Amino acid sequence: MSVKAAKHARELLLKEYRGVLSTHSKAMPGFPFGSVVPYCLDAQGWPLILISRIAQHTHNLKQDAKCSLFVGERGAEDVQAVGRLTLLAEARQLCDQAAIDAAAARYYRYFPEAEDYHRAHDFDFWLLEPVRWRYIGGFGAIHWLAQVALANPFATAAGAAAVDAGGSEQGMLEHMNADHASAIAHYVALAGLPTQLPAELVGIDSEGFHLRIGQSVYWLAFAAPCNTPVEVRQAFVSLARAQAWPTDGAVSA
Repeated sequence: MSVKAAKHARELLLKEYRGVLSTHSKAMPGFPFGSVVPYCLDAQGWPLILISRIAQHTHNLKQDAKCSLFVGERGAEDVQAVGRLTLLAEARQLCDQAAIDAAAARYYRYFPEAEDYHRAHDFDFWLLEPVRWRYIGGFGAIHWLAQVALANPFATAAGAAAVDAGGSEQGMLEHMNADHASAIAHYVALAGLPTQLPAELVGIDSEGFHLRIGQSVYWLAFAAPCNTPVEVRQAFVSLARAQAWPTDGAVSA
């Protein structure tokens, strides 16, 4: 397996926050059924979606949990020359209340508008458990990937134990949003992102962090991977002092 391809596949899944969910049609057996869904990644790094019980794709998944999520780089002039990913997965509805609460807390950070229709309508959280990846990095750069490291070290149970030290993802997010709004604004300006609305930090992983501006989500890469909360802090401090975005950084709207 190409380590580089696996890294790029993971980054593409992080950069985007919506894709095409393909399910097996219940109404038209034998035909695939595609629909657009927003998603964020859970602590395991698996796509988390919120879908209506009356939606066609939900009926399809209840009959056959095998599905795929297609994610491509948006805004490209030549879609065949840029990265795209088809994630083959088994869909699983979350039924345990603790798991639902954890999923809701994460999902609403990325999509706060979803909280209203989740409460008012029959929507459920589903996880897409990866089975195999098909990543294409451009012409001729085609890879089948059996496994890709996905887990977020700052969102796992181990990371949650470090809340008192501000080492969990949630603790770091609360600290940055409450005490370092000027630094976040600097990241936005440095990366050339829209400045009309305030930005909020909504996710931190070992590779970078997510900002929400209005209803758009942007992923910005750290200059180097961060394996500890101390390294995350150092990366944020370095970016706050930077005059230009690190050349290896990645930005996605």
